[in-house]
Parts: sequence; structure tokens; C-alpha cells
Amino acid sequence: MSAYETLRQSPAFAALRAASVRLGSNPLQVQGPGGNASIKDGGVMLVKASGTWLAEAENKDIMVPVDIAGFRAALRAGDPAAEDNAAFVPQDENPFGLRPSIETSVHAIFDWPVVIHTHCVATIAAALRKDAAEIVTQRLGDLGAAFVPYAKPGLDLARAIDAAATAQTRILVLGNHGLVVGAETAEEAETLALEAAGRLTPETASRPESQTELSTFLGNSGWQAVDHAATTAIAFDAALRARIAGASFYPDHVIFLGPGILIAGEDESAAAAIARAQEGAAQKLIVFPGRGVAIPTDASPAMQAMARCLGDVAACLDPSAELIRLTPEQEAELLNWDAEKYRQAMSADTQ
Repeated sequence: MSAYETLRQSPAFAALRAASVRLGSNPLQVQGPGGNASIKDGGVMLVKASGTWLAEAENKDIMVPVDIAGFRAALRAGDPAAEDNAAFVPQDENPFGLRPSIETSVHAIFDWPVVIHTHCVATIAAALRKDAAEIVTQRLGDLGAAFVPYAKPGLDLARAIDAAATAQTRILVLGNHGLVVGAETAEEAETLALEAAGRLTPETASRPESQTELSTFLGNSGWQAVDHAATTAIAFDAALRARIAGASFYPDHVIFLGPGILIAGEDESAAAAIARAQEGAAQKLIVFPGRGVAIPTDASPAMQAMARCLGDVAACLDPSAELIRLTPEQEAELLNWDAEKYRQAMSADTQ
């Protein structure tokens, strides 16, 4: 039995799969194919495959073997070979030909036996703030947390983590991105992730569900209303709309819904707003003030999950906090990245 197969058969791996399902099934922690998890033992690692869903970790084989020793050495040496994490997958141990998560380098460089990365909405809301580093220190400092300013997922992010983390770092809050936790076991990692989320979740009043007739307004346009109260509420809150209009806040919104958030004009027709959304790099979410929020009727499950995520993140935003957005250049590099195009295609084929 190979070292990879031994790891797959271990109780520790079973525990990681169980924790992955619990976190992956909670939309306040993970949305669609977002987030990933890994386990290391010696020179081998199993990490979630790109485009797969953590929620399915117990009924599908979603983990890819990686030569962690070789990959980590290449990362730290600045070896160009590290740009392709698939080059460090032993193909005889990868019968389904899966490709490692685009964030495999993060798991390789964060030196804990178990690493779990989530797109926890409370963490994202905190990580968008201009004062995010101070918030992390205040609320999570005693847990061994560090703040890492936004970097493109993959090698850039891994290098930023390597520079920011110490041997005592157990939690990473990634600017405009999410949460990473490291621990000895999956149970400890899950507990740490939930503790961090709890400390970052604001005490906000629940939003009443808004009534909407958006479906009638959209007609046969090929778009449909988002069926999620927190997202719908954006259309009925002028101050919140003003805060989120414009460029995107975090990578998965760009990947699955396009760059930015389009706010329709008060008297703009559905057809006119949709035409604007389809110009250039297509936007796949439109806020219609006083009516609701729409996405295409053929939206994938991942797109639907990200539309709900926007509302959940918006509900956690501190009204007084100054927010940082992704730049147009950062949006463009995500949209033109082959690894993300692969993840989109995989996600579309899996649900």
C-alpha cells in the first residue's frame, strides 16, 4: 500500500472528510465549489480537487494526491515548475485525473497536518475592511491569527502567507477572500474555524424578508429573481446599494458572477439593464432597486450559491467601516486565469 493510500485509509482522513461535509454544507462557511481542505503526512498530501464541492467529500472522491515535499521545495525556491501544481500529482495515485485546487500552494506552505480554507461570510465581511488587520488582532489575536492582505489566489497568496505566518500562526484571515485554519486534527481545525467565525459575526438585526414582483418585471428575459431574503434585501436598501455598487469585493464573485455589481437605474427596463450587463466582461447579477436581484435563468448551482453569498456578506457589513474592493486589474487577472476557467467548467459539470 502506497503512502497516499495509507493516508486515505486513515481515521484522520475520514475525520477530514466528515468535517469537510459539515462546513461545506453550511452556506455561511462555504458556497458551492469554494473553499478547500487538505491533510498531510510526511511527504504526501491529499487536497481537494479544483471545482469539486466540500459538501460531497463523503460520497465522492474529491481529494487529489500531491507530492508535498517536492511542491513545497519548488515553492520556496521560486522554481517556475511550481506554477503548475498538477506537475506534482503522482498520476498513478490519481485514477480520475482530477486537478488539485488552485490554492494547493496555500495548503503546502501553511505547515499544519490539517488545513481548511473557507469563504466564511463573517470573515469576508471583516476582511473587506480597510482596518481588517486591526480587527483580526483585536478579535482573534489570542487564537494565533494573522492578517494577509489580498493577493491573487495560488502562488502569490502562498508567498504572502509564507511571509506573514510564524510557527505559532493557526488562523489566517485573507484580505478580500476568507479564512484559513491549521491544526493537528480535522476536529481541531473545524472548531477553530467556527470559533473565528463566531467572533467575527456582528450582532446585527435580522432583515425582514422583502416582497418582490421581480419575476413579473423580468418576464421572458432569460433572467430570474434570486430566491434569498438577504440578497433580495439589497434592492430595498439604498444605503447598502450605494456601498456595494461597482467593483467586486472577493474572487469567487468575479469568477462566477462576473466583475462588479450592476445596479439598474430606478426607471430602467429589464431589457436595458440586461443589455448593459452583457457588455464587455459579462456581469451575471443585477440589482433592481425596489424590485429584487436577478441572475440568468440558466445560472449554475455555483452561480446561485454566490448570489446568496453576496446577500449574506452584505448583511454582515459594518455600515461605518471603509471597504476595500478588488481593482479592475485584479478582476481581469482572475477572469483571464486558466486555472479559474477550469474550476468554472468543473463546477458546471458537477451539480
